[in-house]
Amino acid sequence: MIGAIVLLRLNAFLALIAAALTVSLLAPGEPAIRVLRVAEGFGRTAGNIGIVIALASVIGKAMMDSGAADRIVRAFLALLGERRGATALGATGFVLSIPVFFDTVFYLLVPLARSMHARTSRDYLRYLMAIAAGAAATHTLVPPTPGPLAVASSLGVDLGTMVLMGFLVALPAATAGGLFARWMNTRLTIVPPASTSAVAARAIALPGLAASLTPIVLPVVLIAANTLVTSLTAPSRPHAAFLDSLAPWMVVLGNPNVALLLAAGIALRLYARQTGATRSDVATMTESALEGSGMIILITAAGGAFGATLQAAQVGPAIQGWFNVEQAGTGLSLLLLAFGMSSLLKIAQGSSTVAMITTAGMLGALLAEVPTLPYHRVYVATAIASGSLVGTWMNDSGFWVFSRLGGTTEIETLRTWTPLSAIVGVTALLTTLLLALVLPLR
Repeated sequence: MIGAIVLLRLNAFLALIAAALTVSLLAPGEPAIRVLRVAEGFGRTAGNIGIVIALASVIGKAMMDSGAADRIVRAFLALLGERRGATALGATGFVLSIPVFFDTVFYLLVPLARSMHARTSRDYLRYLMAIAAGAAATHTLVPPTPGPLAVASSLGVDLGTMVLMGFLVALPAATAGGLFARWMNTRLTIVPPASTSAVAARAIALPGLAASLTPIVLPVVLIAANTLVTSLTAPSRPHAAFLDSLAPWMVVLGNPNVALLLAAGIALRLYARQTGATRSDVATMTESALEGSGMIILITAAGGAFGATLQAAQVGPAIQGWFNVEQAGTGLSLLLLAFGMSSLLKIAQGSSTVAMITTAGMLGALLAEVPTLPYHRVYVATAIASGSLVGTWMNDSGFWVFSRLGGTTEIETLRTWTPLSAIVGVTALLTTLLLALVLPLR
């Protein structure tokens, strides 16, 4: 599969489906079943994550076009002040990259980095790297972006748990990236291209901060609340009767599909109100967002099919033969394996999402053979996500997004973006290891 993507330049969806079919045909079973289980794995994954990815795309585009994203940026700048502009931009990237894809967030925030440099004549590189650190951390660790969403689905991790722990791991990772950005800024001077220094202001009035944050905060709160209520509804727990009365409501409202649908409705209403869009305009904008999410859903579901065929081929016992999890002491070596596999796949083919999906499929097959772990499976998921940040270079689209939008040369990008993403990834791994020891969630 990696050879098809790297050497043949084959589309990731086609490469994953071809790999899934190849593995399935080599696995035990009747010929008809061998082909059928690829489609079943694809459909099962699409059913788990397809609606969420589509709705997240709608939310992200509506926030961009309504001015909600701009409002969040300005709120952070007003709160922290221009002297802490790098922190403000990094925090904004951290928040916005939960529902919005990395390249879109970078596209939104780079003009602000340029305008701040135009006023201060300093710290442009620090602004760029702070944005990248914040956005990369949540993009790879916090659903509903496709990578962490698919990993959680493959490993059987509750989405609310993935959101909460992904956020907890992403925060110190983004902070470490910000500190590296400040250090690097003193050793390398980069200025924006003269032709792109001026940025045109938005023509629409911006919405209020509370309204702007609602499409992000609402689904996170609902999904997390459902996870919390579900974990506390035991007869021996205090207030068990009250929690039992909430459980039927939270199961519905906290379902990721329902929570994201409510958030999408709010985001679309905000877009229509702020821009004066007609129903036809809203429909056109929604169609544009859904078209953009289609390929992502296909690739993610194909990765799920690949993972299902790996399990059918009994890859789990094969891995366990040379890596015995049950005799691994604290089990932290499994997290290192997850990190290392994801990193190698990232270096080989460039896509963090493909690296995460493939690693999760392989380790999902392994975990199916392991009855218990000394920590929650969410830490395997965050270790995989952490590894997908390490080893970014010229085969990574994020490398070129940073270079072309930021106005850096290839060498400058290798000196800045590549080590920055590695620091974010390694810090996320160290945080994962620490949490697995002190907060195993068992």
